Amino acid sequence: MIRHIVMWRVRGETLDERAQARRLVKESFEGLRGLIPGMRKLEVGLDSSQVDYACDVVLLTEFDSQAALDAYATHPEHLRVRDRLAGIRTARFQVDHAVDARPGVSEPHSSLANAEFGQVPD
Repeated sequence: MIRHIVMWRVRGETLDERAQARRLVKESFEGLRGLIPGMRKLEVGLDSSQVDYACDVVLLTEFDSQAALDAYATHPEHLRVRDRLAGIRTARFQVDHAVDARPGVSEPHSSLANAEFGQVPD
């Protein structure tokens, strides 16, 4: 399984304009639920911290495979959303990573990753 996470900062001269842009992003991506083959999960969150370094919107999706994620990139409904939102974002950040499909397991154990954070491997 592949987890695809995207975060955006959106345009807007006023707080109201930015709030409208954030809602448009959220509603647009939520409209993809059930339309994309291989997409297991779709969640859209709006930032509530309002700190100056935070992104405005986060999209978290999970796909059956890398092939399903690759197909999503060119799916007509995704392209429609992308076109609808053209010009709204000021920044975009993305992370795609493999996820163990077993409940409660997000990634394979990595002693190197733990060592980098000062943790002792099991």
